[in-house]
Amino acid sequence: MMRKTFTTSLVAAVAVLSISAEPQQPPPAAPQQPSEVGLRITGESGAQPRYAVPDFVALTPNAAEVAKMLGQVLWDDLNFEQELYMIPRDIAASVPVARSPEQVPFADWRELGADAVFFGTVAQKGDEVTVQVRLFNVQSRQSVFGEEYTSRARSARRIAHVVSDAVHLQQRGLVGVAQTRLTFASDRNNESVLGTVEKRSGKEIYVADYDGANQLRITTTRQLNGFPSWGGPSTIAYQGWRNNVSEILVSLINTGELKTVTRGRFRDGAYLPVFSPDGKQIAFATLPPGQSAADIHIMNADGTNVRRLTTHPAADTTPTWSPSGQQIAFTSDRSGREQIYYMNVDGSGVTRLPVPDGISDRATWAPSPYNEIAYSARTPGGYDIKIYEFATNTTRQLTFGEGTNESPAYSKTGRHIAFTSTRAGNVQVFTIGRNGRGLRQITRAGNNQTPDWSN
Repeated sequence: MMRKTFTTSLVAAVAVLSISAEPQQPPPAAPQQPSEVGLRITGESGAQPRYAVPDFVALTPNAAEVAKMLGQVLWDDLNFEQELYMIPRDIAASVPVARSPEQVPFADWRELGADAVFFGTVAQKGDEVTVQVRLFNVQSRQSVFGEEYTSRARSARRIAHVVSDAVHLQQRGLVGVAQTRLTFASDRNNESVLGTVEKRSGKEIYVADYDGANQLRITTTRQLNGFPSWGGPSTIAYQGWRNNVSEILVSLINTGELKTVTRGRFRDGAYLPVFSPDGKQIAFATLPPGQSAADIHIMNADGTNVRRLTTHPAADTTPTWSPSGQQIAFTSDRSGREQIYYMNVDGSGVTRLPVPDGISDRATWAPSPYNEIAYSARTPGGYDIKIYEFATNTTRQLTFGEGTNESPAYSKTGRHIAFTSTRAGNVQVFTIGRNGRGLRQITRAGNNQTPDWSN
């Protein structure tokens, strides 16, 4: 069993692998290792394998809270990807609790229909927890996954995220998103914007785990900050007002370093930044001198080498990059109403997205392998999220009139979409599978807007 140690900064946790040295002795004859196929747990007749996640066992009295939390978070993480059938936790609780791997009641789990079952323990010493996790094939009683982790107690939920992603990769060949994060703008602090006569609520930039946990405030300016975009694991570009002008800022959230990359060069402001897939460029909108409507521009991530891509007298806004970085989609009212267009990264080949909606906005391009664009479409009573698929030239709808639904943003795998909705009252961030299933509410305080999902 490998041992993994986690250390944390203010926002992110970084895994450090350490393997204990074995005493030097003549190596025994190596037993035949099970094949990768042999480690895979399958369901009957091609059905989804049935997984059980009982509560982790607290080996020390002070570890009980962490043990219970880890079992629930791991279940939620595994369930999120919709690859496994997760036996409900209340049903799994009917099986006797094992105190050691040797005591796992496989017969009871087989009777419950489980194909796989986890066994986890937690020991806490001071502020440090040691967690051991094993995954068993119920039929063969073989351990197919085993790891040991150490972490600060306050960061222990990350262990569940790491295990979920590791198991999804080993068992399903799937890259999971349990360790990814969301960023968004929020007015939850109810702080008035500084330096204005009129009373307006400020908006600050926040980040959170993909499931909404650990929501942390990144900006403290009491200004109108918005439209955050991930440029790397700890880099966010956003639009913020400085000296009565909208600037594009880049925040290195682990170190606290902040760069104003537009540096006052755009008299009428720079808006709606979005990083290219490789994090080396930023697309944005600004008003060229003497023009009354915005055009799409791109620049290097440090603010150099600004290039104007669109020159139409109509307003061109909300850019989004294709996965290859060779095309950009954007919103334009050049037809008389807001619709989505796309073009080559040099500004050539402007083409309207052939969707049937009269008004469409806030496009986001899916990562590979999905060749599609999600967007907000005007529907009776508000906006709904739709997806246009290039390969089939078809459009399908994800939300259906429950509040106004806008600002879609894909997860790094393209299997999930974050978006905002008023279905719960205020504007809140939700996530949903690209298949329209698995709706989750992420935020609950204040109004939260324009989410983006980290890679």
